Amino acid sequence: MGKVYITGLGAISPIGLSAAESFEAAVNGVLGIAKPTGFDSELTGIYAAGEVKEFSPEPLISRREAKRMARFTQFALAAANEAYTQSISSGTGGFNSDEAGVALGCGIGGLEIISEQVEALISEGPRAVSSLFIPKAIINSACGLIAIRFSFHGPCFALVTACSSGTDAIGHAYNAVAEGRAEAMLAGGSEAVVSTLAVQGFHQMGALSENTAPERASIPFDKARQGFVIAEGAAFLMLESESSVKRRGAKPLGELCGYAQTCDAFHVTAPEPLGREARRAMELAIKCANIEKEQVGYINAHGTSTPLNDVCESAAIEACFKEHAKNLKVSSTKSMTGHMLGAAGAFEAVLTLLALNEGLAPPTIGLMDEDEGCTLNYVKGKAQQLQCEYALSNSFGFGGHNSCLVLKRGEENAFA
Repeated sequence: MGKVYITGLGAISPIGLSAAESFEAAVNGVLGIAKPTGFDSELTGIYAAGEVKEFSPEPLISRREAKRMARFTQFALAAANEAYTQSISSGTGGFNSDEAGVALGCGIGGLEIISEQVEALISEGPRAVSSLFIPKAIINSACGLIAIRFSFHGPCFALVTACSSGTDAIGHAYNAVAEGRAEAMLAGGSEAVVSTLAVQGFHQMGALSENTAPERASIPFDKARQGFVIAEGAAFLMLESESSVKRRGAKPLGELCGYAQTCDAFHVTAPEPLGREARRAMELAIKCANIEKEQVGYINAHGTSTPLNDVCESAAIEACFKEHAKNLKVSSTKSMTGHMLGAAGAFEAVLTLLALNEGLAPPTIGLMDEDEGCTLNYVKGKAQQLQCEYALSNSFGFGGHNSCLVLKRGEENAFA
């Protein structure tokens, strides 16, 4: 297995329209959750959402092109372009197009397209259904369009593991580069389903927070938490092999050095109560990275603000790290963004690498009174100094999916 470097980052989120803007907002505890515009609060009984504000696909995507894309695809192209541009600008050469690919994670895809086409079918009849319906709605259109944009002819795929989708897309891309099946991979996740249909579907399950105050709606690890806040966004990382980085003279931002996934095989929506497979995902990722647990200093937690997840994840972290758990900084940036579903893991991986490089752990805002089962250092309220080389980014999803990435801080003279 060869080394896999990160040479570009991109993000579109409720707290910023770039990776740098999002990280600056995160370390300053900026709340991106507000009263929703994508659905009727009085109709649904849900009063908060993490929506992307002031996003325009232009000039990257023409108005004509944008009309042929779902919102999640527009987000994906914007975030992927940012990561690609940063990577290219850090070196003197381009990618080998036959050895470069795209990996996209998404939980639901173009749900707004499905909703509007169903309405057209019912109200106007079969011939009212658009010829663009399927291409706009399906998840893999987004990675295909990214590959077209950059002329990447290598592996190109989309995957769905619910809220682990972005993390797993990055993980599988990591494997492709580490195993020599690709020299470079644009990998990440995207989601845009802040809509009545999605909200009501999650609400009927009892998964969403009903709190009417946005600042108290997503409060991971707090006794008063009720559920998650639906959100949207996208994030991508440019992953490269060591040989590609050296050939291009690119400057690595850091290293992706471990990945693992497990399955609870317990329940389709509820996590296994003791967090045994979540613990094992962390242990296997650390083993993959060939480091000791004591070298990890920060964990960007899945931390959804649901009654079940936060206690289970905390138990899994304690079981994995044992005595070292008390030394860890653990935070949930979903306290600021809400839950970006299939994009969450990718966005949180971006924040995790920037946290390592900037020496600052983003806070868990809104946390006032920790649950009895939540006894770790959750970086409560304000960012904390961070001096460590390695960090984890956790993602857990419906279906019992548990995924974990290990990221390594960038080195000033990586190839000196």
